[in-house]
Amino acid sequence: METLKAIHARKSVRSYTGEDISEKELEDILSAAYTAPVGMGKYETIKLHVIKNKFFLDKLDAAAAKFFGDPTMHPLYGAPTLVVVSSQMGDGDNAVAVSNCACIVENMSIEAVELGVGTVHIWGAIGALNQNPELLAELKLPEGFKPVCAIALGKTTEEYAFRGVDTERFETIKMY
Repeated sequence: METLKAIHARKSVRSYTGEDISEKELEDILSAAYTAPVGMGKYETIKLHVIKNKFFLDKLDAAAAKFFGDPTMHPLYGAPTLVVVSSQMGDGDNAVAVSNCACIVENMSIEAVELGVGTVHIWGAIGALNQNPELLAELKLPEGFKPVCAIALGKTTEEYAFRGVDTERFETIKMY
């Protein structure tokens, strides 16, 4: 698949078979993460946690369901792998830190589509993680670091298909 085709086919997958991705698929996806842009090249401000520990994932899933006020929901969708992207956060505006993490997740997402791996960006469950000191402590993040977003990964029965582009989705102002 070509890059633009993968971008056009990308979607949020919220159903997983329970089967995990291969180590090779994970390495390819992480390779895409490592190529993402990071403001001023400050790669030391980023930490990735690859989490396959079912006990931890179940605790996070339950904490996120509680966070959303619906204990029956599963905000991690049963995905067997979660890559949490954390950043060193400063005082005040952290737009660059958040942007760095989002770019990393998007690169991983596009590579996952290329490989046919199910993927979805995770934001809300990370809010729950940040409000749960016990779970957060398990990440052993250095002082000043905070989880920003994540990507769920796993095998799925869903297929990726090229979708047309809605060029009217948001206003584009051209200033030539």
